[in-house]
Amino acid sequence: MTMTAHSRYPSFSSYMRARRPVLLRTARSLTANPNDAEDLLQTALTKTYVAWERIEDHRALDGYVRRALLNTRTSQWRKRKIDEFACEELPEPDPIPLADPAEQQVLKDAMWRAIMKLPARQRAMVVLRYYEDLSEAQTAEVLGVSIGTVKSAVSRALGKLRQDPELTPVR
Repeated sequence: MTMTAHSRYPSFSSYMRARRPVLLRTARSLTANPNDAEDLLQTALTKTYVAWERIEDHRALDGYVRRALLNTRTSQWRKRKIDEFACEELPEPDPIPLADPAEQQVLKDAMWRAIMKLPARQRAMVVLRYYEDLSEAQTAEVLGVSIGTVKSAVSRALGKLRQDPELTPVR
């Protein structure tokens, strides 16, 4: 965005600076590639900027941006390239060098890899519930589903995480 765009909505600039790290974490949870996450967040923030005057309750901006992230990611998934295909095993994400070899970091990395193995919808629900600390009702509202859908999908996702062999040694 140009300098003119920033001066048009100073409140958008302030919001973006303050909330970008949290929203980027959400974007990273929706895609395995950090560069794709940056692009996803940029697109969602652009949509938010365009709608800035129409958003009545600026206290609900995070929900609006999260919804834009999920809608954009869903659209990208639907339009995915033909060179993407299903395989027997999920490819491992690029290994993240461990700066801190402490047990907590090992657990965090193992948990994140396990979460990335979940189907996109379950992953989104787990991230919104446990990483973004949204209630079941808030998660249902962001995703446009019922609370019961959130409860059952999160329950199935947690069951899969309990069965993940990579997490077995750390339990």
